[in-house]
Amino acid sequence: MSRISLPYGSNKLIFHIPEEKISALLSPAELIEIPPVQETIAEALANPIGCQKLEKIVSSETRVVLLCDDNTRLTPTDLIVPAILKELARGGVRKENIKILMALGTHRPMTQEELKQKLGAEVVAKIEVTNHDFRNPAALYDFGLTANGTPVKVNRLVLEADVVIGIGSIVPHHIPGYSGGAKIVQPGICGEDTTAATHLLSVRTRRNMLGIVENKVREEMEAIADKAGVKYVFNTILDPRGRVVKAFFGDIRQAFRAGVETSRRVYGIPVPGRTPIVLASSHPCDLEFWQAHKTLYPCDMLVEEGGSIIIVTPCQEGVAVTHPEMMEFAGQGPEDIDAQIEEGIIKDKVAGALALAWAKVRQHAEVCLVSHGIGPEMATKLGFRHAATVEEALDRAWARLGKEAKVTVLTHGADTLPLLPST
Repeated sequence: MSRISLPYGSNKLIFHIPEEKISALLSPAELIEIPPVQETIAEALANPIGCQKLEKIVSSETRVVLLCDDNTRLTPTDLIVPAILKELARGGVRKENIKILMALGTHRPMTQEELKQKLGAEVVAKIEVTNHDFRNPAALYDFGLTANGTPVKVNRLVLEADVVIGIGSIVPHHIPGYSGGAKIVQPGICGEDTTAATHLLSVRTRRNMLGIVENKVREEMEAIADKAGVKYVFNTILDPRGRVVKAFFGDIRQAFRAGVETSRRVYGIPVPGRTPIVLASSHPCDLEFWQAHKTLYPCDMLVEEGGSIIIVTPCQEGVAVTHPEMMEFAGQGPEDIDAQIEEGIIKDKVAGALALAWAKVRQHAEVCLVSHGIGPEMATKLGFRHAATVEEALDRAWARLGKEAKVTVLTHGADTLPLLPST
């Protein structure tokens, strides 16, 4: 028997699988030698990509807004923001002319304590910090439409700024191919109409965009960032332990694409092929299923047609704090969900888009959750099965698929990019 340990929130979940049934145990690359994070951050700021150094971009009159990802991401903003503030000070920017906008997308607001943990107590004490509110029309400015017809409604704080810098990490992502770059704007600081449009564009184009750099969704995100006047990003690439492997600062397009190469090396894992069963931890995206669902897409790429996907996820905040209505329709088939979105029956189109993505995965594989935060009844409403333990979930899968069915295990499912032979 092989002893398997999967991250489960802040704990570990340990179980055993017969060694002969394990096809592969996959984890993102963990580098042995990583420079001190402060050095990596300083190097990125000293070597901007596609623009001047930050201190040359600003002056004493410059108004700056920093866009920061939230506590569902591991980006070390508590180290990055102070370094950026020092660069701004060198350029003469006054602290009263700096604001921080938490780019929550459609996530819940962060608490004051969470903000202190994410940004550092000293930063929160001296810089004005605002949670983005995607459902508040008064907080948004309508920039019109992109050439593709996407409505561009963005937090109006960007109107007050001369320089806007997005801070986040580059990780494979099923909607735009990778997070990072313009994703800090869309969906980070956009209204729900804008976010619904890009999410629906993605899920209606293909089952997922995971690992595809150039695609229609990325084009729309960058067009939205252009209209909002967001030109710069500071992006990190992290290893499985959350350590900064490399950082990039500069032009929102060029710095992102430079970072993608490193992200693919860290998260891209060569695999020999598909297996009947894929078992994955959702770590580090495990606060709620709105985050944990990212685990579905690498699993979908790895599971054989008609196979079983087992997702191990704590989901201590349930399914989706800001999208509770999706429980009413998430378990339906993709055609029904899509039709209800078009007819306006499903009002929350962002939730509708994700429910549509989940339903498309279910067409090809059975999905079972091992979760303390999502019980059997809730799992059923989502169209999934539920098991109390990993062993129970595996036994069910072997009963359905045969005792010889091989298993692929992902220790960090939400952050894994499977590189199949044809990739």
